[in-house]
Amino acid sequence: MITAEKLATLTSFTAGALTRAIRVAGYKRDTFETAKFVGITNGGQFCYSCAFVDEDEEMDVCKVFLTYDSADGTVTADY
Repeated sequence: MITAEKLATLTSFTAGALTRAIRVAGYKRDTFETAKFVGITNGGQFCYSCAFVDEDEEMDVCKVFLTYDSADGTVTADY
């Protein structure tokens, strides 16, 4: 079960927190400028819309997905 407290945490990640999460996942050069929680996928992942500066120095948008493992309390990110 995901508690109300954990749900509040998983739906309020900042751009900085998501940047740290994807760095742990292996994306060492990416940095998000903005992050907005958009919903929970059918598979139970927490989805964020994030903006970043691309190679052409233009703002681009992507989706970041957080996976919460209730067995050990870990959160992993991917996009």
